[in-house]
Amino acid sequence: MEWQRRVDAVWASTGERSEADVVAAIDALVAERPADDPSAVFEAAGARDFAGREAEAEPLYRRALELGLPDPWRAQAVIQLASTVRNLGRADESVELLQRELAEHPEHELADAARAFLALALHDARRPTEAVRTALIALAPHLPRYRRPIAAYAEELGTS
Repeated sequence: MEWQRRVDAVWASTGERSEADVVAAIDALVAERPADDPSAVFEAAGARDFAGREAEAEPLYRRALELGLPDPWRAQAVIQLASTVRNLGRADESVELLQRELAEHPEHELADAARAFLALALHDARRPTEAVRTALIALAPHLPRYRRPIAAYAEELGTS
């Protein structure tokens, strides 16, 4: 799709643009779409998140999800929303969002990313043992060696 290709080009050029320019470029592309286009709303949210404007991004992420944003963007929106609410000081809400996402979609291609953000949220929620356990569970499948013992140690952390 031509529109998505142009959106992707903006994201690929973020190293060469200011945050304000990224927001303006994404907003110009969003303006080409209907107001109820979940992909456009998601991109508007992401641009604000990128620019550190989390309070503006949060309702846009929620709206994109309500509008039926399809995968893989749906999972990405949940992860980014959870990160946003964590950055807004609501770690417990972030934990809930990510735990629900992982319970409903444990094998999604972004599950390990969700676990990484969950570990951060658990840390912020003052649940360090769960945070370490979650991070190790996400890491273990990617280890060429020690996969089995790391996974076992992570499981032991859940029972201590």
